[in-house]
Amino acid sequence: MDFPGRNNSNHPSLLGDRRESLSFRESFTQWWLANQLWISWGLLLVPLTLEIIYGTHLLPYLILAPITLAATYLIYRNTSARLRAKTNEITSLGNLHLATAEALATAIDAKDQTTHCHVRRVQIYAAGMGEVFGLTTNEIAALKAGALLHDIGKLAVPPHILNKPGPLTPAEFEKMKIHTVVGAQILGRVDFPYPVLPIIRHHHEQWDGRGYPDRLRGEQIPITARIISVVDCFDSLREDRPFRRGMTLDEATAFLLRGSGVHFDPYVVEQFLKHLQEFETQIAALGLQHQTSSNSNEPPLQLSDIDMIQTRERGSFIAYDQIKKAHREVYALYEIARTFGTSLNVEHTLEILVDKVGHVVPFETCIVYFYDEMKGFATARHVVGKNAQKLANRNIVPGEGVTGFALANRSPVNQLHPSLDFTDINPDAAIKYRSMASLPLFKDDMLLGALSVYSSDLEQYTDDHMRLLETVTRLASDALANAMQHAEAESNALTDPMTGLPNGRYLALRFEEEAARARRTDRAFQVVMLDLDEFKKVNDSYGHKTGDKMLREVAHLISGQLREYDFLARYGGDEFVALVQEVVGAQVEELCARIETAVSKFSMSVGRNRFARVGISVGTATFGIDGETLDHLIAHADSEMYRVKSTHKVDRAVPVSVQSASTIQVETPN
Repeated sequence: MDFPGRNNSNHPSLLGDRRESLSFRESFTQWWLANQLWISWGLLLVPLTLEIIYGTHLLPYLILAPITLAATYLIYRNTSARLRAKTNEITSLGNLHLATAEALATAIDAKDQTTHCHVRRVQIYAAGMGEVFGLTTNEIAALKAGALLHDIGKLAVPPHILNKPGPLTPAEFEKMKIHTVVGAQILGRVDFPYPVLPIIRHHHEQWDGRGYPDRLRGEQIPITARIISVVDCFDSLREDRPFRRGMTLDEATAFLLRGSGVHFDPYVVEQFLKHLQEFETQIAALGLQHQTSSNSNEPPLQLSDIDMIQTRERGSFIAYDQIKKAHREVYALYEIARTFGTSLNVEHTLEILVDKVGHVVPFETCIVYFYDEMKGFATARHVVGKNAQKLANRNIVPGEGVTGFALANRSPVNQLHPSLDFTDINPDAAIKYRSMASLPLFKDDMLLGALSVYSSDLEQYTDDHMRLLETVTRLASDALANAMQHAEAESNALTDPMTGLPNGRYLALRFEEEAARARRTDRAFQVVMLDLDEFKKVNDSYGHKTGDKMLREVAHLISGQLREYDFLARYGGDEFVALVQEVVGAQVEELCARIETAVSKFSMSVGRNRFARVGISVGTATFGIDGETLDHLIAHADSEMYRVKSTHKVDRAVPVSVQSASTIQVETPN
């Protein structure tokens, strides 16, 4: 709005008109100065020609000439403006295409789980090499675009192959190799004004003709593809990857020299290394340096690895960090699912669980609790990190503390203070954390336990953290349930369900271990055969439940007479077999007598004033003397045992005394 009395010379509309007027006058002046000679001659010759030919007067022409000149200038000016606008439009469109290509290349590189501006550096290397070789403007433009897009075909390669931490199988490598052809097919629909497609298709050809896809050799390979092959590999070598460490500058240089004349054009390698310092200076000025964490303990890569490296390695722009995080998350979860399926061992599964949790969320301490329904509480089964020794084997009751809340409610918790988990621990133990998260582990309706992570740095575990932890614990719950079921099945397969002792199958496995040890150390061991006397009468008199209980009690008695490292198994029926190490001569007789005494003195109450007793007969065999196989030794020990049993039958009076109408007592002498 204009106000009376105010100077409006700076009003935007007036400024615009003034600028337009000034521009017109300046442009007209420039045009006149540039063309006044020809215009003057035209103004002179045209009227003279008309005067001579037609005898006309000059006055009409002098009136029309300025109008004609003004119209000519206006037409020129309008045409120039339209040409500039079109040129700007074409330039903007070209910049847009390049930005789109850069964004696409970055997304592909982020998908490939690499970082630190790889394609930007490759662009600088490639363009610099183009100038060194005196390539045309179009070829240098092709190098810049090729640096961005040469791996676009990796869109057709599954992520688990791109980011596999170990070596690729032949089948996986064949799948990887399709990216050159696929990339050329994708970009074949783009009408590039410079030769990009040869770079896309041939950047994995080798100087010796063993590359792919067309097995070109030497100078059959386009020079632009040879340049990209060298600079791309060099930069890739210097970055850390899931499957290897990044190389130092000297290591990467040595690697290129080993590949010169085999994989790479030797002249390209020579010129690249000659000008490398110039390129590195330019990269440093733009803040695009490498960031590696080289580990000198890892062996260097070999020349045979070069094609795999070139094929697999890519970088990405930092601006697309979220893309990388998303793909990293997918890959981490894929690895978790894959590795959980590789083990049915409970402890191994727990190790995998804690390790993989550390890949998706930060923690200082991680505890996995196992819940025992019979006992009614959870025990810390696996503890990793800070305060691990102090927190090992802790017991948590459902509802007690943060972890107990997660157990009781079967729901994740991350908004309670971690100190609630350690109220039973002396404050002097200095167990302090800033935040924690606890998630239950359950399979269907069966509560397995809980996973708790603790941090001194995080103010709180975020929703993203909890989402990842929930995914991991779901996978872990399935894996742990399978491992626990397998452990139970394995235990049942090796355990006598009645007595809880190892069974005959376990006895055979343990015997082989003991036999191997005896052969290695030249120290014998005893196979001890034990058979209950008068056990049938207990079953007949008191029933099989009482007989089963008697077996369990006697098994406990025999175990009490053996050392912790001796082995006792239920062999079948009322027979037991023990493997006893380094007991010979009189020690064997003493052991047998001790077992017989302990069993014969035992009486088991079966009701009011009712007791059941049994005896036991023991026979032994020595490994290496009486045999070297389990069957031979058991046969010898069994023979000795029956000899003792026969003696017992002769010497032992086993009267059955009736203490009441329903009381039967089996007595054995002491």
